[in-house]
Order: sequence, then C-alpha cells, then structure tokens
Amino acid sequence: MVKNLKKLIEQVAKDKNLPEWVVERSLKNAIALAIKKDKRIRENLEVNLEEDHIEVFVVRRKNSEEVKFPLDISTEDVNRIAAYAAKEEFLKELERAEEERGYLEYLEREGEVVFGIVRRVTEEGDVLVDLGKVVGILPKKEQIRKEEYKPGMRLKALLLSVRRKRGKYEIILSRTHPRFLKKLIEHEVPEVGSGDVVIKAIVREPGERAKVLVHAEDPKIDPVGVVVGVRGSRIAPITEELSGERIDVIRWTADEEELIKKSLSPAPVSKIRIDRRNKRAEVAVPKDKLSLAIGKHGVNVKLANKLTGWHIDVMSEEDFEALSKLR
Repeated sequence: MVKNLKKLIEQVAKDKNLPEWVVERSLKNAIALAIKKDKRIRENLEVNLEEDHIEVFVVRRKNSEEVKFPLDISTEDVNRIAAYAAKEEFLKELERAEEERGYLEYLEREGEVVFGIVRRVTEEGDVLVDLGKVVGILPKKEQIRKEEYKPGMRLKALLLSVRRKRGKYEIILSRTHPRFLKKLIEHEVPEVGSGDVVIKAIVREPGERAKVLVHAEDPKIDPVGVVVGVRGSRIAPITEELSGERIDVIRWTADEEELIKKSLSPAPVSKIRIDRRNKRAEVAVPKDKLSLAIGKHGVNVKLANKLTGWHIDVMSEEDFEALSKLR
C-alpha cells in the first residue's frame, strides 16, 4: 500500500512540477481528512507514511504543548480509507497546495508592481483582480478615489502584502501607496533604477497631487530634469497612469529654508520666516499665487508640510508684512 502511495507521490510531483514534499503533505492531509470523516473524529490527526505501513496519531494540545498518541484503528481500515483518499480527497488537497504555492511565489514579490485584469467589484467596493494563477484584492482604501474599476479592464498596482486570513492567503494590492509611485518612476527613469538619482521622499494625495524629493551626488546631473524628462516626457506617462495626478519633482537640499520654499512648488515664494524651535514657517507668496500655493482643498500646503516635516503657514506678501509690523 505504502509503496503504491510513494509511486503516486513521485508521479504527481513530476506531472504537476511540484516538490515531492508538497505532494506528500497533500496526500497525508487527504488521508487524515478521510479518516476523520469515516470515523467521525473531531480531533486533529497526523499521518506518517513509513516503509511498510501507515501510522496515524491523534494530536492534542496539553499545557501549551502538542501531545500525540496512536489512533486505535486497524491496518485494514487505514489501507481502505487511504486508498479512497488517494482517489477522492487527494486532488482537492493538491489543488489547495498548488494555490498556496501560487500565493507563496507572490510573497517573494512584495513591493513590486503587478499587472492583472479586474474580475469583479464586491458590494463593499473592493476590487478582485485576476493575476493569473491567483486573485489579488484592491481594497477600497487602496484605490484612487476618482477611478472607476470595471470587469475586464487591465490594472497595474503595487503588490502591497501577502497575508494569511482564516487559513487562506490574500494578496493585497495598492494604487495609493507612495511606493507605487516610486516603482513607476524607477521603471520610467533608468537613472533612478541605477541609483544615479535618489528619491529621498514621496508624499501623495492619490489622484490629485504628489511631491517627489530627488537628489544626485554627481553635481553634473540635474535630478529634476532627469526625472521629468524633455518637455515632461518621462513624468507624463506616470501622471496618466495615476488618473491625472500632478507630480511636483523637487530637488533636495540640506538648507531647510530653501527646501520649504521649493516644497510649495509650483507657487513662487518671495519671503520666509522660520521658527526652528517649534519647526514652524511663515511663507509669503504674491497675492495672485496664494490659491496656487495653498492648493485645492489645501492639498499643496498639506503635502509640503508632510514632505518637509515643518508646519507651513502660507500668506500673501501684504499679510506677511502686516504681521511683521505687529511683532
């Protein structure tokens, strides 16, 4: 009986291109499940395939440790149930093993960009994405708000994490994570991929605006120009991929005042007053550029705060001067 099972394991492993240990584990699980059904056993069972017989143990937890002892079952019963399991339950277990392997392959790809096809949108608003062998989930909170996802559409996303939930694996995707934008830039700009240009920080209001802080050790390299490309040729496809998200590429500097000024791009800053103790900055911009500096719903200044780590108060040049006289 055991020799036949060993041959079955070898053959299936070869046919399915799976490691023999994975196939053997699936078969043992199938036999254990079949015995539990046949004998109406609720406890956990462990099956071992020895040289000339099959061993079955009951596994119990005692004082935070696992204790196992032989199951009272005849050899004839074990062989009969094992033969049934090899035919009926084994394929189901093998399917689970293949599916698990698919998810484990994706575990090694966390942080990468993946491509898939939208299969459906759940009632909760999560998007189920066909990635080939497995299905990924783009949760509502990881979606760009203005986007509409329909079955059949191709989708690009960051593989955020692979997690185990209720005994099953889940692949969580994201289109809002800063790392997604970083990966898109790396793909579009070889100098970032090679390390000649370094991305120091990224902050995003997904689908609306993003700010990317870049630096190059080589003074001959203009990191902003490299990332943006000639007439925006490199940044434009990324903006298009992110549903029109405007991307401000800013050159990093160790000068905090200068960095605060640059962080409010595209608005020009004429004057600045900083309070290093409280990490606050008051910034003056021309009156006609005030709305540009603040941004729609305050997005531009909010991102500048996140990027620099400073609290920035933006005001017109007139208000800046008036406040100066009051002090």
